[in-house]
Amino acid sequence: MEGNFEEQSKLPELKLDAKQAQGFLSFFKKLPNDPRAVRFFDRRDYYTAHGENATFIAKTYYHTTTALRQLGSGSDALSSVSVSKNMFETIARDLLLERTDHTIELYEGSGSNWRLVKSGTPGNLGSFEDVLFANNEMQDSPVVVALSPYFRENGCTIGISYIDLTKRVLGLAEFLDDSHFTNTESTLVALGCKECLLPIESGKSNESRNLHDALTRCGVMLTERKKTEFKTRDLVEDLGRLVKGSKEPVRDLVSAFEFAPGALGALLSYAELLADESNYGNYTICRYNLDSYMRLDSTAMRALNVMESKTDANKNFSLFGLMNRTCTAGMGKRLLHMWLKQPLLDVKEINSRLDLVQAFVEDTALRQDLRQHLKRISDIERLMHNLEKKRVGLQHIVKLYQSSIRLPYIKSALEHYDGQFSSLIKNRYLDPLEFWTDDDHLNKFIGLVETSVDLDQLENGEYMISSSYDPALSALKDEQESLERQIHNLHKQTANDLDLPIDKALKLDKGTQFGHVFRITKKEEPKIRKKLTTQFIVLETRKDGVKFTNTKLKKLGDQYQKILEEYKNCQKELVNRVVQTAATFCEVFGSLAGLLSELDVLLSFADLASSCPTPYTRPDITPADEGDIILEGSRHPCVEAQDWVNFIPNDCKLVRGKSWFQIITGPNMGGKSTFIRQVGVNILMAQVGSFVPCDKASISVRDCIFARVGAGDCQLRGVSTFMQEMLETASILKGATDKSLIIIDELGRGTSTYDGFGLAWAICEHLVEVIKAPTLFATHFHELTALARETPNHEPHEKQTVGVANYHVSAHIDSASRKLTMLYKVEPGACDQSFGIHVAEFANFPESVVTLAREKAAELEDFSPTATMTNDAQKEVGSKRKRECDQDDMSRGAARAHQFLKEFSDLPLDKMDLKQALQQVNKLKDELQKDAVNCSWLQQFF
Repeated sequence: MEGNFEEQSKLPELKLDAKQAQGFLSFFKKLPNDPRAVRFFDRRDYYTAHGENATFIAKTYYHTTTALRQLGSGSDALSSVSVSKNMFETIARDLLLERTDHTIELYEGSGSNWRLVKSGTPGNLGSFEDVLFANNEMQDSPVVVALSPYFRENGCTIGISYIDLTKRVLGLAEFLDDSHFTNTESTLVALGCKECLLPIESGKSNESRNLHDALTRCGVMLTERKKTEFKTRDLVEDLGRLVKGSKEPVRDLVSAFEFAPGALGALLSYAELLADESNYGNYTICRYNLDSYMRLDSTAMRALNVMESKTDANKNFSLFGLMNRTCTAGMGKRLLHMWLKQPLLDVKEINSRLDLVQAFVEDTALRQDLRQHLKRISDIERLMHNLEKKRVGLQHIVKLYQSSIRLPYIKSALEHYDGQFSSLIKNRYLDPLEFWTDDDHLNKFIGLVETSVDLDQLENGEYMISSSYDPALSALKDEQESLERQIHNLHKQTANDLDLPIDKALKLDKGTQFGHVFRITKKEEPKIRKKLTTQFIVLETRKDGVKFTNTKLKKLGDQYQKILEEYKNCQKELVNRVVQTAATFCEVFGSLAGLLSELDVLLSFADLASSCPTPYTRPDITPADEGDIILEGSRHPCVEAQDWVNFIPNDCKLVRGKSWFQIITGPNMGGKSTFIRQVGVNILMAQVGSFVPCDKASISVRDCIFARVGAGDCQLRGVSTFMQEMLETASILKGATDKSLIIIDELGRGTSTYDGFGLAWAICEHLVEVIKAPTLFATHFHELTALARETPNHEPHEKQTVGVANYHVSAHIDSASRKLTMLYKVEPGACDQSFGIHVAEFANFPESVVTLAREKAAELEDFSPTATMTNDAQKEVGSKRKRECDQDDMSRGAARAHQFLKEFSDLPLDKMDLKQALQQVNKLKDELQKDAVNCSWLQQFF
């Protein structure tokens, strides 16, 4: 905030004369209206934005409209704001990397002649990459997706294509989806999609609205394109130019899909890939398989705090922030981002990652050694991307070289490992490193740089081609040095002629205005004034001295300047030649970048597992249809990493047929939400290939994590808290399978108690009997705990429902002070009482309110410790029980109550005074109370 005020106080001044202003206003009015575009105009030293864009920038980034200035006058006046170069970079980063509701356009020109020179969207950063990542690492590679939905009566088929512009990858997929677009949402999350193209005609129906809602939930910018752009004409030919290798595999892949190729056609046209020849032959194309990774929707990502958020108090608030201990510049972070969005399902591949992490955990010296070397590795992927785009200079080539010469050290460190996973390390890293760093690949590049670049000049911060690399350059260098020697000799000779000490009194200067000149101080000038006027040409007399030259120095200086220009031009040509040659090593660097970033992330996992105060442990992984989910002494990794927390571990045992569905009750703030989330986080970490914060863990692979935890209101989209809750639950009921994990927190509280409880009960029964997925269901409806005692068909002779178990988070109430102490332990059995009023006391409610609440609760509820009751004794479901009575008893009681009401209604109250009326009513009541002694149904009224 302070930074913004400071920025505003030194805003660049908008200086335009009347003619320039009039010309600009006429141009600005002709621009097409695009509510998403934020347009900047380059004024050389600063930028400006105008109209609604200016107001948006002033309010959002300067937090005040006093930053606005008016351009023009009267009805033509246009709100304007000026933006410094630094502030422009901040705004561009926020609009393109953080938000997903705007695009950026940059114009250059003057008067009424302006042209669009750069444009960028959250999915296609395009030419803004230089601005965005000049001083910051690229943490995530944006992906643009195009969807081609085909709606049917009972769902729809989605054709999807995507493009990763950083890695130059194209992908296609096609799948059936439900009305909540569960599969589409998890695909957008897994791909890290920032922008989505949709055919414009699909924006009218109810299904389309649901699809738009799914995009909003994922924070994806929607870009609508004409339906005619979703075409497949010439697609194979276009792909043949972009994709490496022959055309046949591309044709076969495309022909396997019905709707996805149209989406890919729209993407190619939108991203203008064919307009840039540097793309030709550099793309790869693949089929995206939805079943390769665990599916996570946007709700689960938020519930488990997988990615960083602006509201995080520190980096350990999110799983990414906690696990990101990568060393490479950017590459490792991007891969970790991707892995967290794409947890594995293949047990073999998960174990392979875990083997490598174990190797690095057990060998501390190897881990530390490798991490030290990786710190010296630049962002090879970004350098390669810029190299292919020909957007690099010699310093980028040198960065690649400096990364390349670290590889022998990395290889050597890995070769020294002789533990139980040495064959895996050999196959996964050493063999590929051996291949890519041999004399035909990386060593060739190292040789190119060492012969072409003057590495000695790097210490001075100069990036130059070595003069010995090219004969013409060498000749120019020799000539340059020869002239330098002649100028130096002339300097010496002139000092002798003028009888002045060299360098002390007679200095030789080199400047842009006069080239090489002699300079003496004003103090020395009188001594040689006569010679100065006869033999030399005085150029300038200033406080710092007198500058002068002669014909010899001028001639040598002019020659030197000419040779220098030729040398620079020759350097430039040779730099271009070296860059072109370096670009042929893209495949080598692409493969090495993949190896190094993977190594970086796995070392990061190992470092986290080893350096936590309570070390992490390796989980045992079993296929989805085998084994249970057992987490002994499990902890929430992000919560335990907070400074103020002394975390109490808990066991979670989801056992098939015994406790596969767990109902967790207990007080607010007792740790229910943390517990159910930590189970989800532990499973996600294990399937990413990381050790987990447990004493011991055994995990049956899950294909999806569904989470319904605390819905925030979405009134901006016309969706209430309860509606949001129901929508999220509906997607669970439609999308979950017996191989998923379901986490539900506080379902059914957004409506009346009875409706909410009825829904919660029905949902639980459906999950238990139909979906059969392992579930953690935290609730305040203590009546739900009866599910563990219910029978499937509600017939007394059948045995209990298998797999439902009650757990509660324990709390202690001091009998004397009635103070509540949270114990944060999850224990078997249902909770025997509610703690809401005690929590209200925690929040310092007025004593009168708390007392009244206790009285009302006592009237409405009769709690008994259900855990100690036998099933026979428990005729009523749940903890809130009414007194027991049979059918005859009820009939007798009802008849007597009817008689009481008739007698009461027959009383002539209008003819009695208050005292008489009360006497008669008390008499009727006493008689009823006597009869109630033998009728338990009537007793409940007294």
